[in-house]
Order: sequence, then C-alpha cells, then structure tokens
Amino acid sequence: MDAYIPTPALQALAVVGGLYLSAQVFNFLRVVLDLFVIPGTSLTKFGKKGSWAVITGASDGIGKEFATQLAAKGFNVVLISRTQSKLDALARDLETKYSSIRTKSLAIDFAHASESDYQRIASLTASLPLSILINNVGLSHSIPVPFLQTPLPELTDIITINCLATLRITHLLAPRLASQRHGLVLTMASFGGLLPTPLLATYSGSKAFLQQWSTALASELAPQGVTVQLVHSYLVVSAMSKIRRASALIPTPRAFVKAVLAKVGRRGGASGLAYTSTPYWSHGLMHWGISTFLGTMNQGLVWWNRRMHEGIRRRALRKAEREGRKVE
Repeated sequence: MDAYIPTPALQALAVVGGLYLSAQVFNFLRVVLDLFVIPGTSLTKFGKKGSWAVITGASDGIGKEFATQLAAKGFNVVLISRTQSKLDALARDLETKYSSIRTKSLAIDFAHASESDYQRIASLTASLPLSILINNVGLSHSIPVPFLQTPLPELTDIITINCLATLRITHLLAPRLASQRHGLVLTMASFGGLLPTPLLATYSGSKAFLQQWSTALASELAPQGVTVQLVHSYLVVSAMSKIRRASALIPTPRAFVKAVLAKVGRRGGASGLAYTSTPYWSHGLMHWGISTFLGTMNQGLVWWNRRMHEGIRRRALRKAEREGRKVE
C-alpha cells in the first residue's frame, strides 16, 4: 500500500522547502553584493588622515602591505616587527614615497616579548592620535607536523605570538580608541582556524581562539564606537605560506590588503559569523560554499584536510632530505 501524505503536510513541506531555498538564494546574493558591489566603511570614519595606524608584523608580506596602503591613504604608521633593519628600510621607503606621512618603528620579538617591551609600545604611542590597529603578527609551523611530534618551543611560540601578543597589544591600545569613541581593530585570522586542520593543530587552534575572542570583543566595544573585525583568508603569497606565485585562489599581499581595506564592515563570505569578514572574492566564495554545503566542522572535510597536509609534509621531508637539511 502506498504511503498517504495529507495535502496540508505536503503544502507545509513545500513552504518550508521554498523558504529554505529562498534564504540560500538571498544569502548568496548578499555574498555577491558584499564581495563585488557594496563598498565598505570609509577609513576616515575611524580617524582623520594624519592620525596613526599601528601594524604588527609590519616588515614583510601582508603587514608590510597594510603599512604601505594605509600610508598611501594618508595615515601615519607605527611599524612593529622583529627585525629593525627591515623596519628602517620600510620606514624610509614610505616617507620617501608619501612625503606627507610620518613613521615610527619598534623592533620586538613577540615570541619573547617582556613587560618592558609592551611598555615601550605604550611609551612610543602615548602622544599619538591613534585610529587603527592591525593585529597581523602571526606564526605557523615550518611544515605540517603531527601534534605529538611538534617541538615544545614551536607550540609555545605559536600560542605566544598568535594569541597572547595579540591580546596584550589590543589590551594596551584599544582603551585609547574606546575613550575617543572611534577607531578600528582588524585581526588577521585564517582558514586554518575556520576549518580544523590536522598537522597544523596548534596553529589551527590559535586562529580559532582569535575568532571567539575577536567576536566577543567586537560586541563589547561596538557601543563605545570602536569597530572590531576578524579577517579570514585562504592562502596568500607570503613567506609564511611559502607560495611565490599568485593565482585566482592565492592573491598577492597587495590584492588581498586592498580587498580588506575596501570592505571594512562587510562580511563577504563569512555568513553567520558576527563581526567577521572574508573579503577577498575567491576566498569569500569558498568560505560561503564550505559553510553552506558542508559545514566547517564536517568530518569528511577534516579527513580531506588531513590527507592534504600529510601529502604536503611528505613532499617537504623529501625535499629536505635531497638538500641535506634536517626537518622535524
């Protein structure tokens, strides 16, 4: 005997299905508009030209590009990174190219930063009209490595730099932004924190921590006029990713930072994540697709991620063996 489904039940199912499909279509259109059409908030909302932006991890890659593009927009920049010679070279270049801006720099190794180092940051910035903080400093594993084989100093450095240093410098400078009731805090995240990533477990966990912390902080500071946003990315050409050639999925730092600064306040592909953005177009579409059709904690996706990083590790170890290098 054929199962009988009452007409009202069929109608209810059709309505639910239609609402679900409509919601997904609406969400996709919102993603497309965010990524390709609607501009983000103007940076002048957070501070006038001539105010100061603080950038950590400023000497290379994405951090260097943030400094360059903010200077081009008329912001003075405080450059903080590990190597003073690189900071000095960048400062000279920026002041030569953009004669109206000023720079200050401070060399700090955030893996071993002391209380006096953070006091140096406080002293350097005490008299500056701050408007923007870019939490860009970060560290990953040298190659994918099983957690149980990860050297303890590597674990400690990743957590210290990615988590503790980001908290300390934000705790140091965000009260200034809150007291003046305007400002912007951007923190760089990663798909490694969005998707559980075996063989990069400590790095993945550190970036997932930043998601929870930044979202909570954003809610706390919004009533005080401060915009806090976590920025997700897939791979970007950089020393950390060890990728040298750009593609549709892997932008240059220049293209990535341009998208970030153009889309402040827009979510891009970060559907359902408050105070979070995935602003680069291909990363945003990838984020939306994974979240919509698979789910970021999907077991199959975690398995695929593990197999991919196992392959990367095997290739890295073979290359090191050919070159006579020792890799953990």
